[in-house]
Amino acid sequence: MTTSSRARNQPLDHDSSQGETAERERTRKVLLTTVCRPLGVRHGDSPSVGYELLYEQVTRAQGLFSPRSHHIQFSLEYIAENLEAPTGVLHYPSRRELIRELRRGYAVVGVSFVLATYHRMKEVVALIREHSPHSQIVLGGYGTVAPNELLLPYCDHICREEGVAFMRRLLGEPEIRMPYRHPLIINPLRVFGKETSRTGIVFGGLGCPNGCDFCCTSHFFKRKHIRLLPTGADIYHVVERYLEVDPKLSILIIDEDFLLNRRRAMEFRDCVRRGGRPLSVFVFASIKALSQYTVTEILEMGIDGMWIGYEGTRSGYAKQSGRPVEEVFREYREYGITILASMIVGFPYQTPAIIEEELTDLLALRPVFTQFLIYGPCPGTPFYDQVVSEGTLLPSVAKDPELFYRRGTGFHAMVRHVSMTPEDIETAQAHCFEEDFRRLGPSLYRSVDRWLDGYLKLHESPNAFLRLQAGRIAVDLRTAYPIFLAGRLLGPTADVRRWIGQLQKRLHAVLGKPTWVERLQSIGALGLAAWTGLTLKLGLFQHPPLVRHTLRMPDSATGRAWRNFVSADSTGLSIRVEHRPAATVWVHLKGRLSSTVATQFVADLRAALARKDDRVVLNMANVDDLKHDAADVLSTGLGSYRDRIRIILPVVGEFTGLAAIFPLYR
Repeated sequence: MTTSSRARNQPLDHDSSQGETAERERTRKVLLTTVCRPLGVRHGDSPSVGYELLYEQVTRAQGLFSPRSHHIQFSLEYIAENLEAPTGVLHYPSRRELIRELRRGYAVVGVSFVLATYHRMKEVVALIREHSPHSQIVLGGYGTVAPNELLLPYCDHICREEGVAFMRRLLGEPEIRMPYRHPLIINPLRVFGKETSRTGIVFGGLGCPNGCDFCCTSHFFKRKHIRLLPTGADIYHVVERYLEVDPKLSILIIDEDFLLNRRRAMEFRDCVRRGGRPLSVFVFASIKALSQYTVTEILEMGIDGMWIGYEGTRSGYAKQSGRPVEEVFREYREYGITILASMIVGFPYQTPAIIEEELTDLLALRPVFTQFLIYGPCPGTPFYDQVVSEGTLLPSVAKDPELFYRRGTGFHAMVRHVSMTPEDIETAQAHCFEEDFRRLGPSLYRSVDRWLDGYLKLHESPNAFLRLQAGRIAVDLRTAYPIFLAGRLLGPTADVRRWIGQLQKRLHAVLGKPTWVERLQSIGALGLAAWTGLTLKLGLFQHPPLVRHTLRMPDSATGRAWRNFVSADSTGLSIRVEHRPAATVWVHLKGRLSSTVATQFVADLRAALARKDDRVVLNMANVDDLKHDAADVLSTGLGSYRDRIRIILPVVGEFTGLAAIFPLYR
C-alpha cells in the first residue's frame, strides 16, 4: 500500500474468455509476502528491526514491563482485499514456509520491505527465483526509495505509489475509486505474555503535507495526503464494522496527521456522537493540527491517545506551530489522554548538554510513552539531499549503500556532526531511553495513572457522552488491578516502586478494593512477569508464527477443523470460510437457512470451536431467508461460545426484528 510505481514490464496478459481453465486460473494467482523471519540483532539485523513498534522503538529500555504486539504488514492485507485475482498473503514466513507456498504456483509475487531489510529482500528474491522461476517479482514498500540500479536486478516491477491502484493496473484489472474495500485487521496487545486488549486498524490515509526534512512517508508521496477514507463518515463506517466483530476493541487510525483536516475530523466526531458508543481511538497528530480543537472536541471523537512529534525545542518544523506544547500536554494529561511523544537526537544545534536539557523538559511533561530516534537521512528526503550534496555522510556508509540501508533504523549516527561524534550521539540516545524509564517508570503504570486522571475529570461531566467515556475508562482501570504487585516488587528504582504503590492506593480509593480473584490474579501476574523477563534474557519465544491469509482461492487451506464448512448445501445455502489475522475466522453464509440446516451447521461449528481457539465472525448479511426457528437453533446452540462469536445479521426488511431474539448478535 505504501508504495509507488515504476513498472518495467507491461500489464500481465489475461484470458477473458468464458470457461477459463484451472491452469489459467492458477497463473493469475498473486502472492504478497514480507521478508522472512527470524529478524533482530541476534540474527544480523540492526537495532529496532523486528516485528514490533513499541518494544523495539518506544519501550525498548523497559524490559519485561514493555507491552508486546507483533505487527503484521498491514499494507499487504489492504492490497489483497482490493484485488480480483486469487491472492495469498504471508507475514514473516520462515524460509521453509515461503518455499512451500511458492510451490503452489503464483504468477506474481510481491515483496514488501524497508531499507533496513534490503538484505532480507534479496534473500526472499533468491528463493522466489529458485522455487518459482516463472513468477514475476514486484518490489514495494518504503525500501523502494533505493535507486533503480540497486532494485532492478531483483525484480520485474517496482511499485512506488499507492499500491492498490498499481497492482490492479499491473494485473489488468479495472480501476476502482476510493474508498476501497477495507480489510478488518485486529492486533492483540500482550502484557507479561497475556493478551490484555485488541485493536482494530483503520487506514485513514497515506502521506503528509507537513514535509519535515527527515520524513520518508511525507516525501514518498511528494507531500501529498492520499485520503483512503475520504470522509469522516467513511472512517466511522469502518469503526462500526470493527465493533460488530468485537464491541471491546480499541481503534488505531493510521493517518500521518489525522486531525489536520478539521472538516473530516469533525464529521467523524459527529458520527461518533450520533452513534452514542464510547470509543478508545489512538491517532497521529501535530501541535499545529491539535491547535484547531478544544479538548472536548477531541474527546467527543473518542480519542484517548495520540502520537505527537515533540522532535526538539529548536527544530523549527511548521507542524510545531500553534499552542505552546506545554499547555497542550498539561491539558490533555488532565483529561486522561495518553500521549506518545517522539524526540530526535543529533540535530546540528544539539550538544550533550542541550539534549539533556530537552530530555528533562520533555519528561517534565510526563508523556506516557516516549521515542528517541537519531536524526538520519532517508533517500528521497531533503535532509538526504543535503548531506549528499555537502558530503557529510560518514565515509563507512557513503561508500557502501547496503551498509547505509542496514543502519537506517534511527539507531545509528550516519552524518558528521558539528560538535558530537557518532558514539556521542548513540550514547545520548541510549541515555534518553534509560532516563525515561528510570525517572517516570514503566509505561504500563503511566497509562493507568493517565486513565485515572481522565476518569476523575470526566465521570461527573455535564456532557453525557463524556460520562460514557468515563465508564469505559473505569472498566479498563479495573482490569489493571492485577499488574501492581509486579510493579511494586520489580520496578526499576525505589522511587518508582513507591510511586506505583501510591498509584495503586489512589485507584483502590476510587474504584474499590480488589476482590480475592483479583488478588490471586496479581500473584499470577507476578509469575508471568518473571517468566517474561527470563524469556527476554534468553531470547526465547520472541518470534511470531507464520500468519497466512488467502482471498478468492478455490483451493484455500482453511485448516482441518474448518473444512466441513466449505460447501454449497442442496437446500440453497452456501458456506465459505476465510482465515483472517489475529486468529479470526470469517464464516460467510449465503442463501436460505432452515432449522434443519441450522442444526447441522451448529454441530459442525461447535466441533470446530472445541478444537480451535479462533474467534469467529458469522457473516449472515447475504442470507436471504432466515426463519425464526433457525435463529432459535443458532442462538441456543452457540450460546456457550458467545464470547468468541460475533454475528452480522442482514439489516433489511423483516430480518431487522430478528436481532431482538438473537442473543449472540452484536
